[in-house]
Amino acid sequence: MQAVKALRRVTEPLKWARSVSHGRSFSALPNYSASDADIEDQVLVEGKVKSRAAILDRPSALNALSAPMVGRLKRLYESWEENPAISFVLMKGSGKTFCSGADVLPLYHSINEGNTEECKHFFGNLYKFVYLQGTYLKPNIAIMDGVTMGCGGGISIPGMFRVATDKTVLAHPEVQIGFHPDAGASYYLSRLPGYLGEYLALTGQKLNGVEMIACGLATHYCLHSRLGLIEERIGKLLSDDPTVIEDSLAQYGDLVYPDNSSVLHRIEMIDKYFGLDTVEEIIEAMENEVANSRNEWCNKTLKQVKEASPLSLKITLQSIREGRFQTLDQCLTREYRISLCGVSKTVSGDFCEGIRARLVDKDFAPKWDPPRLEDVSKDMVDCYFSPATDADDSDSELKLPTAQREPYF
Repeated sequence: MQAVKALRRVTEPLKWARSVSHGRSFSALPNYSASDADIEDQVLVEGKVKSRAAILDRPSALNALSAPMVGRLKRLYESWEENPAISFVLMKGSGKTFCSGADVLPLYHSINEGNTEECKHFFGNLYKFVYLQGTYLKPNIAIMDGVTMGCGGGISIPGMFRVATDKTVLAHPEVQIGFHPDAGASYYLSRLPGYLGEYLALTGQKLNGVEMIACGLATHYCLHSRLGLIEERIGKLLSDDPTVIEDSLAQYGDLVYPDNSSVLHRIEMIDKYFGLDTVEEIIEAMENEVANSRNEWCNKTLKQVKEASPLSLKITLQSIREGRFQTLDQCLTREYRISLCGVSKTVSGDFCEGIRARLVDKDFAPKWDPPRLEDVSKDMVDCYFSPATDADDSDSELKLPTAQREPYF
């Protein structure tokens, strides 16, 4: 595994759950329905002698994940894990994007039509797939070449090997559309150096491939131009030994360091502000800094935070803070509660309003509800974190196979 001196001394590599047992019967191929066949061209399969690759193939939609795509990915990975002829698996995207996150427009229309069951199904399947990735029995590789946003990180970062390139751009801009970083983001963001995770989650700021290596989100780095060589080499492997796969990935890798403009060189300043207890304190401290020193970085960061949904900011900060002390499955369970509360509009319709403003009407002028931080009460935030009380609703809580697939703490 490649090592980058910068920042590695202040953080340990992410460790992910490994499965200890599973009770599914063997099946060489998933059981497809007619509707699954219609989306096979959106998740392509590439077979090698001892490996399989899932290729996200919606380049015109930046490889955004639809519900059928998530379902197909989950079935494929379950099948490949059970197939003794397959030693390891790989995921990549077609075009210039790995995965731009969830395809939220269908969710937007479903919510407005009163059909939240489709949203439950989408988030349930997505989070179960993320847990499958984080507890996978076999070595799994994600080549995060290009844009990797939102749950694009969730379907890749929990895996064993994460390859970043000079084209990689990672971002979690969910608070800008009235949502929260989900699909395991509260787990891996909370384990970044200092309070970098809070900063990324509350601002939507981007990281490049070099920065991902430096803070442990990626395990390997290579130039985009060398990806073909890496894929050719690992495609010939016959071993399921992680060490052999790791060495093959590293063969065409590069030793890289964040440049002087990297946000990682501002860790002390990030900790100073984003380590504070509340969103109000974070904003007040940066406002004071801007007033006293006219710090340009603080001014830009402050504007990014203030553009987001006030409710989402408070929910996201609490979610990241709780994630520091929770396992992957516990984080996914909490994120599922938050997501379902968001799509139900029980407290606020900010999720739909954010999508409307950025993706539907594109006026970029969301009318957040509540509009100000001081109007967001503790009861409002608590509602998003509370377990469901409807015993008749079997989908109100996320059910993960933790007894069969033991999570890492």
